[in-house]
Amino acid sequence: MPVSHPSSPAVLASAYGQLLGLLVEAPEIDTVLEKMVGLAAEVVTPAVACGLTVRRDGQPFTAAKTNELAAQIDEIQYGSDEGPCLDALRHGLVVQVDDLTQEARWDSYRPHAVAHGVRSSLSLPVTVEGETLAALNLYSVTPAVFGGPHRESAEAFTDKSAAALTVSLRQVRHARVQYQLAEAMVSSSVIDQAIGILMAQQRCTANAAFDMLRTASQHRNRKLREIAAELVTTVSGAPPQPRPGFRMD
Repeated sequence: MPVSHPSSPAVLASAYGQLLGLLVEAPEIDTVLEKMVGLAAEVVTPAVACGLTVRRDGQPFTAAKTNELAAQIDEIQYGSDEGPCLDALRHGLVVQVDDLTQEARWDSYRPHAVAHGVRSSLSLPVTVEGETLAALNLYSVTPAVFGGPHRESAEAFTDKSAAALTVSLRQVRHARVQYQLAEAMVSSSVIDQAIGILMAQQRCTANAAFDMLRTASQHRNRKLREIAAELVTTVSGAPPQPRPGFRMD
């Protein structure tokens, strides 16, 4: 059996560089996760399968995987509600298994994983801003391959991946905030137009016009913006338009 060697610092640096390069493109978070597990399997060379477990609506699921074996082993753990990946996710600790056939833990999970050929594994928590968001799971058909330098490589890669994931999540949050601000600006513009129409029609103040819109919204159980848009469309004959941009001629 050939001896596998731990990843060099250059390999780890290259993997991290690829993750950061991907972030420049600001891809969907799923793309980042898929890249993460693919690189993990390359960095930690004894791994024959790699999966990433995250929580969705409080339940664990495999967000990314290198092959079906990883998905199958993960699913066995989800079904039995026990296993190394769930321990890593729940407790934020690295869980190393040297030989599953010699393990005393996880009675429901262990025999099924062994039947799939898995002998050793390494599950590492992915911690972002102090919270364990995922567990990176490495599986091998060979016993005792994830100790020593291999574990060190896996932990170093996971730390780098967590940093990259932090950046990616911040990008997602920033994009969401930008969208919400844009929506708020559109709503404000439409409501301002409706207030202006009511002020002209009713010869009232802006506060009084806004109260009219709010009362109509409550009585008709519709959003204030919808009531305002309907009024603007009725009076102008066209849907509300955004505010013109500021110009200097």
